[in-house]
Amino acid sequence: MKASFFTITLILLLINVSFSQEVSTDDFLECISQQFNNYSFISNHVYTPFNISFSSILLFSIRNLRFASDSTPKPKVIITPEHESQIPPIIYCAKDKGLQIRTRSGGHDLEGLSYVSQVPFVIIDLIKLSEITIDVGEKTAWVQSGATLGSLYYRIAEKSPILGFPGAVCPTIGVGSHISGGGYGPLMRKYGLATDQVIDAKIIDVNGRILDRKSMGEDLFWQSETQWRR
Repeated sequence: MKASFFTITLILLLINVSFSQEVSTDDFLECISQQFNNYSFISNHVYTPFNISFSSILLFSIRNLRFASDSTPKPKVIITPEHESQIPPIIYCAKDKGLQIRTRSGGHDLEGLSYVSQVPFVIIDLIKLSEITIDVGEKTAWVQSGATLGSLYYRIAEKSPILGFPGAVCPTIGVGSHISGGGYGPLMRKYGLATDQVIDAKIIDVNGRILDRKSMGEDLFWQSETQWRR
């Protein structure tokens, strides 16, 4: 039986911030505490090298051991937001205090681009933003960036024995990183890249605005699509 394929919408972060060589972690944390009306909502998800869980969170998805060495630059802070609304204040404070941002989509990264930088940086780890909502009737799915391809395949299989999604073979790849890189996979000759299936997206831009396809405009949406395919 010929399989049908889901188109998906996903949450991505497109961030570019400047940096300074002299950055105070305390200043950044103070900024974060001021930006949140109730800092307790995010404080339990903020980790510095002084936290006992810092190393385990940092190393969780690292598969290339050279990025786990003592000489590898480490982030000043790791933040694991639980909701998209918690991300704009982090972007604001990173810009204000001169920290670069690295975004990790919940899966592995062999090149280390999501957790290594040669300048002071923070990691926004999207592992807790991993919700997947399947609509079998419409053959669509909302997929948050922190979900892995394996979890996406599993959720689709739960709903239907004939529907699928043309992504990569490795189940531990984060959906956000896979699609933002184009989305190569074994079915691409017949069904195209994973990014070809994206019909909407929510992004958070450098100014902390949360945009979907309609609010960002078709020019930006399709330009992003072109970038994803490179």
